[in-house]
Amino acid sequence: ERVREQTLVDLFGVSRTPAHSAMQRICEEGLITLMQGGGYFVASFTDSDVFDAICIRGTLEGMAARLAAEKGVSARLLKAMHDCLDELDTVVSESDAPRYQSDYVRLNDRLHELICEGAQSPMVARAMKRLVSIPFSVTNSFVEVPASASAAIMEILRSAQQEHHRIIDAIERGEGTRAEALMIEHSRSAWRYLNLMLHYEEKNGEHLPATVSSALRVKVV
Repeated sequence: ERVREQTLVDLFGVSRTPAHSAMQRICEEGLITLMQGGGYFVASFTDSDVFDAICIRGTLEGMAARLAAEKGVSARLLKAMHDCLDELDTVVSESDAPRYQSDYVRLNDRLHELICEGAQSPMVARAMKRLVSIPFSVTNSFVEVPASASAAIMEILRSAQQEHHRIIDAIERGEGTRAEALMIEHSRSAWRYLNLMLHYEEKNGEHLPATVSSALRVKVV
């Protein structure tokens, strides 16, 4: 669909100047595209685009994990990592899908933040903050799923939790190369999740509820 500057002016009650600036910023982030003939249109993404974005984050987080292992993390930070792992273990042992997913997202984000903190690198921290402008790269791309898909989703998240344990073990042992490789591989969990949800309807012949479908389109970016 075409995105019109006047629509933002009317919707948010602002002048054309901030609306124009917002359109340029969103274009830079890749969510809308400036066409040759003029005007902005909602950007489209291929499966390859999604996979590449997730790989970019995985590569950067892999570097963070390697630095954390090589530099060594403090006893305080290591305890925080293990505490987070313990809470995640409790979550993945449950069968209540809505609560399961909500708590998993929160704790997953926390653990990834702790790993990046362990890198002790302002450059890595700044690069991670910029990732939010790359569509699909953020870890929090989860949405509520229909009951028929919950078993498959929970299997992915439980597998990801096992990977979390191996990553923290490598960091604790100072095995930088192993920690980096595990973290890069771990990024595939997000791909498996998004791939399942993005193609859920065509593979299962079952339509997602409208609220879930629209949330997915928003969340993944």
